[in-house]
Amino acid sequence: MNLLLIRLIIFALLFFAGLKLYRMYREWKLDREELLEGDDQAAAEGHMVRCRYCQVHLPEADALRERGDWFCCSAHRDKYLEEQKSE
Repeated sequence: MNLLLIRLIIFALLFFAGLKLYRMYREWKLDREELLEGDDQAAAEGHMVRCRYCQVHLPEADALRERGDWFCCSAHRDKYLEEQKSE
């Protein structure tokens, strides 16, 4: 009878330890998924670039690129290219 009680206590301890480890794993996994979602959002926003004409920073997705330079609008691109031709 004594041996049965010891086995039952050991089984209960192992069960609760396994349950605790499972909960810790599940919490770690959810935290990791939140971190990855945050990184994906930052990557979706894109890098910031500077307009070659007015030096304003804007997201790369909104900028125009011409001959390796970034511009915030077509008017600044045209003005900059005209200035380059006249020099």
